[in-house]
Amino acid sequence: MTVDIPPSFPAPAATSPEAAMDALAEVIMERGLVDARTLERARRVAEDTGRRLDGVLIQLGLASERGLAEAYAALLGLPLATADRFPEDPVLSERLKPKFLRHAHVVPLTCDGDGVIVAMTDPFDQFTRQSIAAAVGKPVRIEVAVPIDLEAALDRLYPDWSEGKPQADEDDAGETTPIEEDAERLKDLASEAPVIRLVNQIIARAVETQASDIHIEPFENALRVRYRYDGVLHEAEAPPAHLTAAIISRIKIMARLDIAERRLPQDGRIKLAVRGQEVDFRVSTIPSLHGETVVLRVLDRNAVEFDFGKLGMSPQATDRFTAALDQPNGIVLVTGPTGSGKTTTLYTGLLRLNTVVRKIVTVEDPIEYQLAGINQIQVKPQIGLTFATLLRSILRQDPDVIMVGEIRDLETAQIAAQAALTGHLVLSTLHTNSAASTITRLRDMGLEDYLITAVLRGILAQRLVRRLCPQCRRETPASAELVERFGLSRLAPEPYTLFHPVGCPHCRGTGFKGRMAIAEFLLLDEPVERLIFERADHTAIEQAAIALGMRPMFDAGLAAALAGETTIEEVTRSIRMDG
Repeated sequence: MTVDIPPSFPAPAATSPEAAMDALAEVIMERGLVDARTLERARRVAEDTGRRLDGVLIQLGLASERGLAEAYAALLGLPLATADRFPEDPVLSERLKPKFLRHAHVVPLTCDGDGVIVAMTDPFDQFTRQSIAAAVGKPVRIEVAVPIDLEAALDRLYPDWSEGKPQADEDDAGETTPIEEDAERLKDLASEAPVIRLVNQIIARAVETQASDIHIEPFENALRVRYRYDGVLHEAEAPPAHLTAAIISRIKIMARLDIAERRLPQDGRIKLAVRGQEVDFRVSTIPSLHGETVVLRVLDRNAVEFDFGKLGMSPQATDRFTAALDQPNGIVLVTGPTGSGKTTTLYTGLLRLNTVVRKIVTVEDPIEYQLAGINQIQVKPQIGLTFATLLRSILRQDPDVIMVGEIRDLETAQIAAQAALTGHLVLSTLHTNSAASTITRLRDMGLEDYLITAVLRGILAQRLVRRLCPQCRRETPASAELVERFGLSRLAPEPYTLFHPVGCPHCRGTGFKGRMAIAEFLLLDEPVERLIFERADHTAIEQAAIALGMRPMFDAGLAAALAGETTIEEVTRSIRMDG
C-alpha cells in the first residue's frame, strides 16, 4: 500500500547520503560541536570504514548524542522530542510490534485523524518512516529523539522482561540454596539481555546527563534509582522491582566484585566506553534491609575541567592559592566538608605544578582521576598501607611535591610537617568549616604551634554552590531588607540586583547548570602567627586575617550572587548551615 504524504507532514528531503552528511557537517561546525580538524579526522575514518559520518562522530566520542540530535533538528527543520513528549501508554501497539520499534529506534508519540507522529533517532531513515506509514495507513511526521531518552521510553512502554523471568520468592531461595549455586543463579540472571540493556541504559543516562553519582536503593516492593546533579538527588523512573537482584549482580560483575558476598560492604571500579567516550565509575555496595545499596560515582574526565578559571573561585583566592603553590616548600591545605570540591582544586594545583623538573607523588583514598605524569598511590589500610606509612616511604623517593589525600591523625600531620621542613611542598585536605578553624583543628590533633607557623603556607577553605542557568535565570532588584540583612552595600554599588532560577530544557528544569567554588584563603602573616602562639581561638584568627585583606567565604558567595552566577539561597545553604 502506498501512502501519500501531505504537505502538513513534511519528511526529510530525499537526497543522497553523502549530500546529507555534508549538510550535517556544516550545521555541526556552525553550532561549534566540533572543529574543522576533528571533523576531517572523522571524515577519513568514515571513508575508511564505509560508515556514516554521524555514527563515526559518536563512536569516537567526538560529539555527544544530544548535540547531534539538535543538529539533525536544526538541519531538517524538525522538532526535538524531549523526554516529556513520550506517551504514558503505548501508541499503536496493535499495529507496531516492540521488536520492530526497538530495531528501528522509533517510538510513536501520537496518532489521530491527521496522521501519526513518531520520535526517531535517525531522521534520515526513510525506510522506517515509510514502513510505519504503510503499517498504519496514515501519514507519518517525524520528531528527532535523543537516543538515551528514546531507549528509556522503549524500556518503559515495551518491557520485554519475559526473556528473563525472575525466580519465585528469591529471599526464600537464598536461604535454602548453597552459596555456590546461588552465585551461579545470580550470574545467570545478570547475564540476560534485558538486564544488561537496563544497566547499560542507567549508566549511559548518567553520563549523557552529566550526573555525578548513581544511587540504586532496594526497598521492600520497589527499586529506586536516583541521579545526583550539581549536588542534589533527582529520582529517575524505577526499574521493575523483581529485577533488583539481577541489576545489582550485573553491576557487581562489571566491577569485579564477589556477587555471592552480600553481607559485607565492597568497593570496585568499572571502566567503560559510554556513548563513545571512556568513563570510569567507582562502585560501592553496602548491605541494607532489603538487599544491597549500590552507589556509582561517575568519574568522567571529559566532564571535569582542571582549570582555575573554570572552578569559579574569586581572583583574590585564586591568586593567593597559586602564590602558595609557587613556594619551594611548606604545607598548603584545602579544607571543607565532604563533597566541597577539595580534590578537584588539589588536582588543578598539581597539574599546574606538573613539569619535567618536578617529581610529584600523591597518596589518595581513593584515586579519583588518573593524572598523566604524576605518580599516584592508593591507600590500602587492610594491608597496612595508610597515609602515614606511605608518606614515610615516599620521602625516600626524593619527591619535590607530595599530595596527601587527607590528614586524619597526628602521625600523618607530623610526617607532613617534617617533609615540609626538609624541603618538600606538601598539599593536603582537612575537614573543617573555615580556614581559621583549621589552625585549631591541627592544634587539637596535637601538632605544636611552632610547627604550624613554621610549615603552613596557607589555607584555602571552599564550598560548592550551584550555578544559575544562563539561559533562563531571572533578574530582580534586591529588596531593602535583603540589602540590610546581608550588608550588600559593602560589596557593590547601587542598584543591587539578584538573580533567581526559573528552569528550562537546558538545565533539566532545575534553574541551575553546573557548580562553582566559593572560597577564602588565609595567609599566615605575622599578626596571625602571633595569635597562633598566643593560642587564640579561630574567631580571633579570622578577624585578624580579614583585617589583613582576606575576603571571607560568605562575602565571596554574596559577590557571586550579585554577579548573577548563583543565588543568595545557595550561598546561605552551603555556608551558614555549616555554622
